[in-house]
Amino acid sequence: MTKPSESIDPAAAKQAIFEYCKKRGALAVGVADLAALEKIAPPGHKPSDLMPRVKSVISLGVGGQTQGTWQMPAKAMAYSGSTEVRAYKVAYGCSFFIEQKFGVPSIYVPPDIDPEGGPRVPFQSLKLHAEIAGIGARSLAGDILLHPDFGFMYYASVFTELELEPDKPMQDNPCPAPSCVSMYRQIGRTPCMKFCPAQCLEGEIDDQGRQKVMRYDMAKCAEFTQEYEAVPKILAEAVKDEVRSHGAEGLLDPDRKMLWYKVSAGSGAWFAQCFECMRVCPIATKAPASDPILRTESAREASRNKPS
Repeated sequence: MTKPSESIDPAAAKQAIFEYCKKRGALAVGVADLAALEKIAPPGHKPSDLMPRVKSVISLGVGGQTQGTWQMPAKAMAYSGSTEVRAYKVAYGCSFFIEQKFGVPSIYVPPDIDPEGGPRVPFQSLKLHAEIAGIGARSLAGDILLHPDFGFMYYASVFTELELEPDKPMQDNPCPAPSCVSMYRQIGRTPCMKFCPAQCLEGEIDDQGRQKVMRYDMAKCAEFTQEYEAVPKILAEAVKDEVRSHGAEGLLDPDRKMLWYKVSAGSGAWFAQCFECMRVCPIATKAPASDPILRTESAREASRNKPS
């Protein structure tokens, strides 16, 4: 490290970090309250479990789907519509930026599964980081985070020993949208509840049009969304093969060696693909800056109108 942390202005550092992230594609950036994360996260998955001397948790979100992407079939959307790799790239670069500019240890938080926790347990809850940092709020759609301006985003996190002022969670949750409240008043369900193909979503909206209860049946969701996953397909084929040796040969086929490596490393082959709740969500698809084309045009217009 090149610079002593005592000489750093935390406010200026925070501004520089936010500017770096937004210049490289982040739509929203926030700093989560570390004490809150340490209290909420389960043992083994607290920020300090990953970085013992962590002082700040930076969360960022990216968007990017074209409007046409929402019309794609589920099995293709995760590949064509997902912008999560961009989020990870920005976070990865941000960790290097902090160390280079401020000389303070920082890490890019791995979005992968914890190999000791099983295929559905992550190292850290990036969603929790984003919620506490104020760049997303939990929706009625399985707790997916939504932003009032950017709609549906993918999130990434950075831990650092640089102490930054935390931001506050959103005071007003954009979910449910007024049209969703109106639909709930008529039929007792919101669009995401009605059109969920697995019927894994339930909830209640109070008299003020706010979330009262959200119920999400993860087992139902997983049973449906994992139908496209590579590993369950391969295992099913091996088990049903009447000739046991053929099934074993299929599992050890040379073409599948890379797949097993990725699984053991915690990357790839574990996609949950559905998106039906987000297709019908007016916030995810119709938030003011959710359309990347319109968002870019607005930014260009603002840039043109800047005084010279």
